[in-house]
Amino acid sequence: MGAFCKEDACFSPLDAGFTSSQQLRFSKHVHGNVHGNIYLDSLSLKFIDTEQFQRLRDLKQLGMTHMVYPGATHSRFEHSLGVYWLAGEAVQKLKNYQGLELGIDAFDIQTVKIAGLLHDVGHGPFSHLFEREFLPRVRSGSKWSHEEMSVKMVDHIVDEHHIDVDSEMIKKVKEMILASSEFSIPKASKEKHFLYDIVANGRNGIDVDKFDYIVRDCRACGLGCNFEFQRLMETMRVLDDEICYRAKDYLTIHKLFSTRADLYRTVYTHPKVKAIELMVADALLEANDFLEISASIEDPSDYWKLDDSIIKTIGIAPNQELKKARDLILRIHRRNLYQFCNEYAVPKDKLENFKDVTAHDIVCSQKNGGVILREEDVSVSNVRIDLTRGRHNPLESINFFKDYESDEKFSIPDDHISHLLPSYCQDMIVRVYSKKPELVGAISEAFENFQLKTYGIKAQVHATPEKKKRRL
Repeated sequence: MGAFCKEDACFSPLDAGFTSSQQLRFSKHVHGNVHGNIYLDSLSLKFIDTEQFQRLRDLKQLGMTHMVYPGATHSRFEHSLGVYWLAGEAVQKLKNYQGLELGIDAFDIQTVKIAGLLHDVGHGPFSHLFEREFLPRVRSGSKWSHEEMSVKMVDHIVDEHHIDVDSEMIKKVKEMILASSEFSIPKASKEKHFLYDIVANGRNGIDVDKFDYIVRDCRACGLGCNFEFQRLMETMRVLDDEICYRAKDYLTIHKLFSTRADLYRTVYTHPKVKAIELMVADALLEANDFLEISASIEDPSDYWKLDDSIIKTIGIAPNQELKKARDLILRIHRRNLYQFCNEYAVPKDKLENFKDVTAHDIVCSQKNGGVILREEDVSVSNVRIDLTRGRHNPLESINFFKDYESDEKFSIPDDHISHLLPSYCQDMIVRVYSKKPELVGAISEAFENFQLKTYGIKAQVHATPEKKKRRL
């Protein structure tokens, strides 16, 4: 089997860690719509062929986004296979070019691939909605994360299925999964630290997880994607135990982060997508006591049974205890959604001390008589969109090299490249929704009052249309 090419990079299936053409020939492979043939090694198959990993087929990568972008039905299963494949290619390329000086061996390649395969195995239903919108409302103060659950799930799969795998490899796999989270281990205790930047890069955010989901999500939603990760994969280089990039690829890297931000603005946090997510979160909250949804998050043996099908369970259950939750699901299917009233972007000079706006803030800003608003009538979404490092520019934490003859790494200030790049790297958007169509006018007015009280101006771009206020 020959190499396959994409743009200016050529990848051979042998790059993925198979030691011979004969081994590759008899290996199992699947064909994906993003990376083509993905060859699966025998150890990875032991993890893939488990009910815990197969569960990822029933978790949509983009949660409820398919209700707005009909093509966005792809799953975390195919994304995980894509990250597995790219992780293998990335570490193999470093071995091909710098293997002797870096000491990369078959153990390292296999470890990085397994980390890529299992990095999302702990995700909950409906993408990030489960841990960001639902769990904080039922477990106040809890710091539960899908990364930590992925680590627990790795141990559970190994124990449950008696997978014969090196304990040191599993230890490193779990560390790589946590590498970009607040639970990552200190840098000083990591050997070959550059390997921990491939799957989940806590150092600067450039990793194969983003390479896969950016291209995959753009394709699924019918959007163009002019970011070419292959260029970075082909030219990256390790200097001082850190993956560095050619200085001439600076704008390619910026395109990675700006494309991600565009996806957040136009897809992941689309106003109607957020409306549906708020409704699903409310439905899960109403159903939680009866179905004990949140009770499963501590034990992997229970947790793996939880997937997107919970919405179907709620929607068809006859139990009176689920009526409120069932009605919300029915409203989603009938497109009787929470009504988007308006939004504003928080002024830049107010971002540093910004506190999330709540339904209480809006209700307390009502001035005129007439209908009396209650907090349960209002839903607020505080949407952060950034370039992956909050207000900080991720490009500031990336090191570059001039050419392959140079062993010096250096950072590049923004103003040395282009004055067209953004000087600020974060947006904070406050959106307000009415749970009842007839209250759009009153809630919109209260929202405007809140802005005047908070900033002295109406920060929103335009007033809520009168026809929307009159909609019943």
